[in-house]
Amino acid sequence: MLRPGGAMTNRDWYDDSDYQRAVEQAERMTRVSWKAIAGVTGLLGVAMIAVAVACLVLAVALAYAVAGP
Repeated sequence: MLRPGGAMTNRDWYDDSDYQRAVEQAERMTRVSWKAIAGVTGLLGVAMIAVAVACLVLAVALAYAVAGP
């Protein structure tokens, strides 16, 4: 970082704290994003299974209705 007046100290040459903070934030956001993707994918999978079960139940009900009691 630059000191007031534009002068840099020796410590500033090795100070990567801003970079490390940015890297940690990016990694944290990546983990959150992957969790969101996994959650949405799981919900879509559950929804697809529910639709398949509903279609199967409807098919059985229609077959019963057409065949008669």
